[in-house]
Amino acid sequence: MSQETNTSKTKLCPVCGTRLNDSATKCIVCGTELESTASTKKAEQIRAKRLPEITLSLPAALGILALVITLGAAIVFLIIQGSPAAEAGDATPIAEAGTATPSPTITITPTVTSTATQAPTWTPLPPLDYTVKSLDTCAGIAASFGISVQSIILENNLSANCDLYEGQPLLIPQPTPTASPQPTATLSDAQKTEIACETISYDVQANDTLSSIADTYNVSMATIREYNGLLNDTVFEGRILQIPLCQREPTPGPTPTPTPMPPYPAPNLLLPSNGASFTSSTDVITLQWAAVGELDANEAYAVTITDLTSEDDTTIVEYVNDTSFIVPDTLLPTDGKPHVYRWSVYIARQLGGEEEENWESAGNISELRVFSWFVANPD
Repeated sequence: MSQETNTSKTKLCPVCGTRLNDSATKCIVCGTELESTASTKKAEQIRAKRLPEITLSLPAALGILALVITLGAAIVFLIIQGSPAAEAGDATPIAEAGTATPSPTITITPTVTSTATQAPTWTPLPPLDYTVKSLDTCAGIAASFGISVQSIILENNLSANCDLYEGQPLLIPQPTPTASPQPTATLSDAQKTEIACETISYDVQANDTLSSIADTYNVSMATIREYNGLLNDTVFEGRILQIPLCQREPTPGPTPTPTPMPPYPAPNLLLPSNGASFTSSTDVITLQWAAVGELDANEAYAVTITDLTSEDDTTIVEYVNDTSFIVPDTLLPTDGKPHVYRWSVYIARQLGGEEEENWESAGNISELRVFSWFVANPD
């Protein structure tokens, strides 16, 4: 007997699982409608042409993304770390193959350190030789040379009373020169007047007015306002006002009879300071003082300068209208010794015509000041 082989194609019912003929359109057991073979083939052909779909859950997608970022960061890190090694490895064969070219050597330029310039130190000058004359005293000799009596006693080992006798040799220590002040701009007449003006401070009390304060000190209200920078006539309790007494209004006299002009006050000396020292032939010594007021046409400042070190006490008197005077070159020391000069200023009035040199004092004399002038190597 031979076994027949069934070569017909079959398919299974998707509901009850009954094997049916491939061309069947309905299950004979459960009655389920079946698709035809052509439709199935067509669907299979259509499904075969679609791209494969991959479905991932959200946690899996986030994990893959984090893994990709980590790998990328690791690759970048390895590239950065490997660059110097790769460059070094590439440079080695080149250096071995060819002649090495020496790289330029960088020379470090040393930084210049500024050295502080030391201030010049003063070298003491040798003492001067002096022979005691008749009627000489230690105080007179000290005043003539602008030094102290104590310095003469110490230099010559004298007694405390500084007893001297005629013909006695003495060593006179030269005065220590003081730094001359830097030249300053000449003050204007208004500035000199303001410096020389006497002022007092007034503390405004309750019920005070600017008018009552002006009447008390005989100074105009406008002057007080201008001197204190007030915008109006209102003053407040506790305010400190500066009252310029030099601008007091004149008190009317009882009679219109003209009276002789009172003497001018003593001028206030400004520069140079008392005891100033000058040590160069090129020094310009300018004497300055404050103005005492407006002078008449026949009035001037009389400047008196006396060389105390010269044998004949050389003295010059000059009459100027300005409040400064430059010491002339005729007083420049030419004997290589320090000279001490005394100077003062007062107001003088000219008598007679302008061509006559007849002057009389019209005010009080200022204080007496001294300065020294020493030229080591005069031309």
